Amino acid sequence: MKRLQEVLHRTKIGQLFTALHRYKLLQILIPAAVIAFIYWEGKSEFQSMDWTSTLHTLHHLKPETVLFLFGASLIAVSSVAVYDFVLRRHFTIPISLWDTFRYAWVANTSNSVIGFSGIAGAAFRTFFYRKRKIPMQTITASIAFLSTITITGLSILSWAGIFGILPMQTVIHVHPWTLIAVWATALYLPGYVFLQRTSFYAKWLNRNLPRMNGATIAASIGASLLEWVCAGICFWLIGTCLLPGLSLAEALGIYTVSAITGLLTMAPGGIGGFDLTALLGLQQLGYPADKTAAVLVLFRLLYYLFPWMIGLVIAASDVAMDRNKPVDPDDENFENGLNSWQRIWHFPNQFKLVGELGVWSLGKLVFASGFILLLSAALPGLLFRLHLTDELLAAPLMKLSHQLSVVIGFLLIVLSWGISHRVKRAYQLTLFLLCAGAVFTFSKSFDIEEALFLLVVALLLWISRDRFYRISASFSREKAALWGVLTLVLAYVYDLIATGIHPALPNPSTSEAKLTWLINPKLNGLVAITGIVVTWLMLSLILLLRPSRLVNKGTSLEEQEKLQLFLEHEQGNLLTHVLFAGDKNFFWASNERVLIPYSIIRNKLVVLGDPIGQKEWISEAIQECQRFADLYDLSVVFYQVSPSYLPIYHENGYRFFKLGEEALVPLDTFTLSGKRMTNLRTVKNRFDREGFRFEVSKPPHDNQLLEKLRPISQKWLHGKKEKSFSLGWFDECYLQLSPIALLVNPEEEITAFASLAPSYDDNCSISVDLMRHLPNSPNGTMDQLFVSLLEWAKAEEYQTFNLGMAPLSSVGHAQAAIREEKLAHFVFKHGGYWYGFKGLRKYKEKFYPVWEPRYLAYPRSVSLPILLLELVRLIARRPKNGCV
Repeated sequence: MKRLQEVLHRTKIGQLFTALHRYKLLQILIPAAVIAFIYWEGKSEFQSMDWTSTLHTLHHLKPETVLFLFGASLIAVSSVAVYDFVLRRHFTIPISLWDTFRYAWVANTSNSVIGFSGIAGAAFRTFFYRKRKIPMQTITASIAFLSTITITGLSILSWAGIFGILPMQTVIHVHPWTLIAVWATALYLPGYVFLQRTSFYAKWLNRNLPRMNGATIAASIGASLLEWVCAGICFWLIGTCLLPGLSLAEALGIYTVSAITGLLTMAPGGIGGFDLTALLGLQQLGYPADKTAAVLVLFRLLYYLFPWMIGLVIAASDVAMDRNKPVDPDDENFENGLNSWQRIWHFPNQFKLVGELGVWSLGKLVFASGFILLLSAALPGLLFRLHLTDELLAAPLMKLSHQLSVVIGFLLIVLSWGISHRVKRAYQLTLFLLCAGAVFTFSKSFDIEEALFLLVVALLLWISRDRFYRISASFSREKAALWGVLTLVLAYVYDLIATGIHPALPNPSTSEAKLTWLINPKLNGLVAITGIVVTWLMLSLILLLRPSRLVNKGTSLEEQEKLQLFLEHEQGNLLTHVLFAGDKNFFWASNERVLIPYSIIRNKLVVLGDPIGQKEWISEAIQECQRFADLYDLSVVFYQVSPSYLPIYHENGYRFFKLGEEALVPLDTFTLSGKRMTNLRTVKNRFDREGFRFEVSKPPHDNQLLEKLRPISQKWLHGKKEKSFSLGWFDECYLQLSPIALLVNPEEEITAFASLAPSYDDNCSISVDLMRHLPNSPNGTMDQLFVSLLEWAKAEEYQTFNLGMAPLSSVGHAQAAIREEKLAHFVFKHGGYWYGFKGLRKYKEKFYPVWEPRYLAYPRSVSLPILLLELVRLIARRPKNGCV
């Protein structure tokens, strides 16, 4: 064991897996590796598949057969609710049997489609139970128990395969490694029964809560077996309709091995691993590839997708009918209910997503409505309906309805994003399009089923109308590109389905076949492209013409004058002067008693420094700003906040990341006397002997002076761009607002300058803003400039001089620091190639300042690494002209 530890330490394998776990890369790497391995072993079989024939097979299924299979699938899915009935009885959860069934349906179907390792199911149960005032301890215990019991039924089926009751050799022969997976799954049940009574289980999984009794464990294992057997029977029933002669034992054997492979991927529903293994297993029995693919597609639709859509309707209607205040998302409490393995697959904001359950479900239903419209337009209609339509409606009207159905389908797919984000305008347009889509799909070929589905979604949307209150939402170019790619993919799928099914029609030259196709199959690509073009033209016009989009418009002259009047009776801070640069927006809160300056980057409203105003109004102002930002689907973050305000931010739900420390020189104790100031004193004496002169120019400055400073600034930048937001930049209008310190050489040429930033706090403190010098200036130029500045500020009776931030200083050096701060500490120590973090702190330390920390305050719903990257982009953004 010790030898193994040494090997792991030497090869750094342990550190690698720790990093992968911390940054959630295991969520991607494990499923991708398993799926790639299975595909590599069976790529010849997959490449030989004819998807057009698969579509033909699915299209020729009789409606009564599909209806029977759908009913069987619903019964199989319903069996999963037995888990929740067992938990309800054991924990005496005070909810009705019907509510238990509904919650179980939503949680289990959602977990099968969008959940990793049971996380989605746990999140949905937590949301529903907390809404019914179930204690968090009970919820935690039920989730912890449920997460360990679900595999036991599959373990029993594995034993059945090992003992030859279920034939699995067809799959194991092709993939010998699956035998190891089958044995591992089989051993899970005896291992679970053994560990269930140990202290290890009680501490790691059961959270030291009372152990389950034998009857509850037996019932839970029975529920798990029922779930897997019902799913296997559903798989077999679908298979017998397309694969004659497939026995129940063969189907259960293939299903068991495929389910185990799917579990290895940890992907929702075992997608990828399950499907590829099942395809190979069925093909090994001699069935054609197109038929086996049709079985898998139909199984995914009937057992997974359609029940999930029913769950979305249940969730949307449940939340729409509930007018009570929604549950306050608490991701920390939710994460406490997960075991250690589930935490690997937990991603940020998952509980917040579930907290938006009703609107989120409506968004997915709207997306499904759009896809159904496209599918309805791609598939030929039923002949008897088309004959009736042909008698009642003209062919041009039917073709127009067909084309409009495609356009509305694409529009609904894109608008589903706005529905999920509660945008009022998206709700209004979507409600209209759902009704219009129902009319057009009905007039196209009397597709009453699709029309009814769209009308049901429209009704749920209308019932939930009060939940759509946002004026707009951030829609970046990256998101636009992503949705553009998605529409192109769906257009390709539409063309593939519409063109692929046409050759399956018997005697396509007959009048019936011509009637079935309103659009020439060769023109399906043109129809799809037309739909995309019209969709994006309409959405572009809506985005361009929207009058209420929140943008970085900067401050007007009137707003800056208002700021000046405000600062006459309110204390500013060290960042107040940069507000006059003109690139920030102002939000006046608490009846204009508090000023919150901000800029917008992507979906963040970034506040610069602490709010300005009386401290007793700050908390109310923050909440008012949060409500304002929520109207535009923005998260409010505070950049460079001071320690004295941290309790206020904490009360309003903020977390903190230390950005660095600010160097504040107390001027009452500053002196060049003494041994520690020997170096600075030597520099000053040298510059004085050489005839350098220091002076401070008070505003308004002469234009000739500013023109002399411009080339110094340009040479100092050396082709680099100015930064903004928290920093000042060279702009005549901005520089006219504060004093400028000058260092003049004996030839009366300016070699360095620094603009000053007053804090508007009754002359208590002042900061250095711009610092620029010529490249060929003498060594020690900036030392002389800073020393002269400190002496001048002391003579002007200022109390504190701010030398500025030392980014990442004293960040993440503690053992208990969060991983992002530890990474920041690594950058501080080793990032000198990009930025002199350590050198900057060391330089400022020669003036013996008092270091005061500065923090980033951000809500828990925001991803910190992404936020830090966005802040870098915000500060590097090209500054606007300060002249207004």
